[in-house]
Amino acid sequence: MPTTPPAPSAIRTLPSWLLGRAAARGRALVADALAQEGLKMWHHVVLAAVADLGPVAQAELGRSVLLDPKDMVGVLNDLQADGLVDRAPDPKDRRKNAITITAKGRRLVARCTEAAERANGTLLAPLSDAERTRFLDMLTRISGVS
Repeated sequence: MPTTPPAPSAIRTLPSWLLGRAAARGRALVADALAQEGLKMWHHVVLAAVADLGPVAQAELGRSVLLDPKDMVGVLNDLQADGLVDRAPDPKDRRKNAITITAKGRRLVARCTEAAERANGTLLAPLSDAERTRFLDMLTRISGVS
């Protein structure tokens, strides 16, 4: 695996740079774990959101995961072709599509959730349990996620 040259010392100490590097490493670990289950990152994000929200209108699903509608169509086409979600007219508004997860999709999202948790365990392995708890609390506070 090729190594990247070190960043200038003035950059290496910036929290934003360090968070970006940690995020890139985390994304790579999770992407590799998901690939072993046959999913790409966005496919997992959408499938997990459908599992949480479904049945859900396609437009609402896109807004909930911050995915462009054109990209959402492609991801949903892939998930539907693999038998992981169903897309049908929304009974509340037939002009919209409602997305539901299939039993096969539920099984896959469960495996992928476990794989992502293992990957994140690898990412946080240098930290003790207490440090992980504090770190996640701090990340939650600075990211604005509640």
